[in-house]
Amino acid sequence: MTHLWVRAEQRDNEDRVGLTPEGAAALIGAGIRVSVEESGSRIVPIEGYRDAGCEIVAENSWPSAPQDAIIFGLKELPDDGTPLPHRHIMFGHAFKGQFSGQALLKRFKAGGGTLYDLEYLVDDSGRRVAAFGYWAGFAGSAVSLKCWIAQQQGGVCGPVGAYPNKDALLAELKADVKAQNTDALNAIVIGALGRVGSGAADLFTEMGVPVTKWDMAETANGGPFPEILDHDLFINCIFARPGTPVFVPQSAKSEDRRLSVIGDVACDPDSDYNPVPVYDRATTWDAPALRVHDTPPLDVMAIDNLPSMLPLESSEDYAGQLLPTLLTLGDLGDGVWVRAQTEFATHISKV
Repeated sequence: MTHLWVRAEQRDNEDRVGLTPEGAAALIGAGIRVSVEESGSRIVPIEGYRDAGCEIVAENSWPSAPQDAIIFGLKELPDDGTPLPHRHIMFGHAFKGQFSGQALLKRFKAGGGTLYDLEYLVDDSGRRVAAFGYWAGFAGSAVSLKCWIAQQQGGVCGPVGAYPNKDALLAELKADVKAQNTDALNAIVIGALGRVGSGAADLFTEMGVPVTKWDMAETANGGPFPEILDHDLFINCIFARPGTPVFVPQSAKSEDRRLSVIGDVACDPDSDYNPVPVYDRATTWDAPALRVHDTPPLDVMAIDNLPSMLPLESSEDYAGQLLPTLLTLGDLGDGVWVRAQTEFATHISKV
């Protein structure tokens, strides 16, 4: 019997989950055994999984799970260097040359396990079967707007946290914006036709902020893009890959510009293809803004788990997209899973 083991997230400020109780019930109905770890932070209470018929296991007990169990989580594992003998479904961030990713691949090589990277679960056309993109964009614009508000008050954005739902975030943000003069405020979103970009643009629309929407057609000439510098906020929703143009070069820090906040929702500063090379590290929930130039100020927001600001909506959305693929776990030698395994094999062969 195929055995899916849903682990607790061990990263701070990570409340999401990739499987809802309703989804777990569907998997069990399809003959898949489902174990779910207890969690002190997961947005979905454990009782729902118990009622769905899941086996409830201790928090963070996945290292001792049966060898044939497929371990399913979202964000990174503890960086303790231990070999990884299991098959894992997670976001590994390991296939684009990232330094931390190379360490992860070495752990898989040492343990003989396999990584089915969620970013590389794709259909026949190469499109991802599930993505958190919309809520990453929505939350990314929200935090970027918070960064701009902090600048107007003469400071740098302070800590941010999770919200019980979208309405709570919007209510707080509208109250903060109301105290500022936003008559001339504007924003530009690149990648606006995708899920990430549509979420980013929707947040600005909800807040009444005019937004310029760019996608491939507007960036096809490869740059430079002075129009970006003429906006107060720029939200990058384009994932770094070969051929991605540079949107804001290092020289922009000291140029004459209106731009004061960059929200890099794609957040891939370790990549050789980073389209926003004015910064070199991700930001955090405790310190969401990295000031890369003082006068005039330029702050970069680059939190890499933005959807967890809205863990309920993002979990329900993502889990619904992913469930049809999880229902095929009984045949790892075909379709989505074999494509992901081939991608993993390609990269681990270079370690």
